[in-house]
Amino acid sequence: MMRRTWLAAALAATIAMPAAAAPDAAPATVTARLPQDEVIYFLLPDRFANGDPSNDKGGLTGGRLVTGFDPADKAFYHGGDLKGLTEKLPYIQALGATAIWVGPIFKNKPVQGPPGHESAGYHGYWITDFTRVDPHFGTNADFKTLVDAAHARGMKVYMDIVVNHTADVIQYRDCPESGCAYRSIADYPYQRQGGVHGKPINPGFAGDQVMTADNFAKLTDPNYAYQVVIPKAEAHEKVPDWLNDPIYYHNRGNSTFKGESSTMGDFAGLDDLMTENPRVVQGFIDIFGKWIDDFRIDGFRIDTEQHVNSAFWRRFVPAMLARAKADGIPHFHIFGEVATGDMDPAHLAEHTRTDGIPAVLDFAFARAVNDVVEGKAGTEELARLFAADPLYAGGADAAMTLPTFLGNHDFGRVGMFLRTALPKASPDEILKRDLLAHAMLLTLRGVPTIYSGDEQGFAGAGGDQDARQDMFASKVASYNADSLIGSNATTAIDNFDEDQPLFREIAMLAKLRTSHPALTRGRQIVRYAGDAPGLFAVSRFDPDTGAEYLIAFNTAATPLDANVLIETGSTAFDTLAGNGCAATATAPGSLHLSLAPFGYAVCAAKAH
Repeated sequence: MMRRTWLAAALAATIAMPAAAAPDAAPATVTARLPQDEVIYFLLPDRFANGDPSNDKGGLTGGRLVTGFDPADKAFYHGGDLKGLTEKLPYIQALGATAIWVGPIFKNKPVQGPPGHESAGYHGYWITDFTRVDPHFGTNADFKTLVDAAHARGMKVYMDIVVNHTADVIQYRDCPESGCAYRSIADYPYQRQGGVHGKPINPGFAGDQVMTADNFAKLTDPNYAYQVVIPKAEAHEKVPDWLNDPIYYHNRGNSTFKGESSTMGDFAGLDDLMTENPRVVQGFIDIFGKWIDDFRIDGFRIDTEQHVNSAFWRRFVPAMLARAKADGIPHFHIFGEVATGDMDPAHLAEHTRTDGIPAVLDFAFARAVNDVVEGKAGTEELARLFAADPLYAGGADAAMTLPTFLGNHDFGRVGMFLRTALPKASPDEILKRDLLAHAMLLTLRGVPTIYSGDEQGFAGAGGDQDARQDMFASKVASYNADSLIGSNATTAIDNFDEDQPLFREIAMLAKLRTSHPALTRGRQIVRYAGDAPGLFAVSRFDPDTGAEYLIAFNTAATPLDANVLIETGSTAFDTLAGNGCAATATAPGSLHLSLAPFGYAVCAAKAH
């Protein structure tokens, strides 16, 4: 594999750290960076790199329904681990990423699901032990090695955490295996067993909104909605041990993700924690505070954030920020998953205000960029997205800390969205639109988040398991049958190619971004948007010098020439990326652009 040594050297110069950094703390220049200074690379450890085949079965013996390991099945473990990830840090850094968001690494239930529909916890979201690394991924010491190695390279590490649920251990005697319907508080109150006419239980309990230890001490019987059953073999499966007591769960059946059930129901059968209970709140503060203390990580991505009650976050988030600050991490980045398929920034912003979450994953950005790059919408959709930035707690400044993305491991990849929307488009057109989407991701406001494999042209056939391809040589037939964007390779071989056109463009743009404060911390204003595919332009401003950077995109299949509004003091420009910037202003306050189909340009005003 050819290496782009000039790029690696440039990146090292931008974010280099002393080789002898203290093992128990991130180097000072890492901790000094603000969240918006980063370029994040997200990966699932199981699907990234296999550094130690001896842990592929997680120390278990037996077939795949015991060990969870079957590298030919997209629903099971494939062998990726933390040692493999640590070995590949140079690759991630060559891409220009400055922070790594690692999918959940905690010990999972290896396999769950009804007979004939089993799958494995390779993704990390079926946790049984919140205190240790899943043996399929390695050990706690391996995670410490990863964090220290990343910090020594000037890179941050963000953990993916879960507080909404655990693995599926709790069963309900009185519902079918096909699923347990949600039972509401009104129909099945805490003070009656099995419904409003059932026998009295939990005398004196004032309900889950009285969130005091004294009140929850009166909640002793979990059998208000269903008869709870804990399989004997799993009576002490969860760690810490308090998690094995069913009184700390809602036990109301499966969520419909609407109304009351959104925060009270089981997520597809996973045991839903009663996060209103002060014991649960403190328990998770203790668990995740210790991960900060022991590993000096730099932030948390919070899974299913919107399915946990606001009062929990109002205690948990300040506690985590205080813990991090005490550990010498002043800019600990916490961002929550508020999943939505709509271009609905108000829904996202609501959770920053009601829950006190500093940032959320910008699902609205993903929707808007995909819509305009696919040609489904005019570029005014992007203008509407950014016009809503003041809705976030902290306003437009806070919006700059939102992790932005194009696709993910749940909903699917940007390449898949493009191919689905444009089935008649040529491979060259799909590549150009993909490059345009990444140019938007890496130059517009927010914290760009690249999903591993996108830089190698992975597309896939859908979301969830179909979007979780292996970066190392895969044995999954459906993955290997998929053609890659911008490459003749397949997932049947290792895909760490630094000459892949998507990799090269992303690396160039990431370096550009982290080298220019205007593109990380700079205020952004929309200069032009239209009701059809075509021009979208913004200006961003250096936070120290005020220098203007005009960034423009053409989402149309035809070339465009246009005059775009700029500051009257911006008179001469350099082209930093793309092409089409005039060297001088056409007139005070106007710059001419010539953009190719699906082209873009980053134009930097010269200092006087």
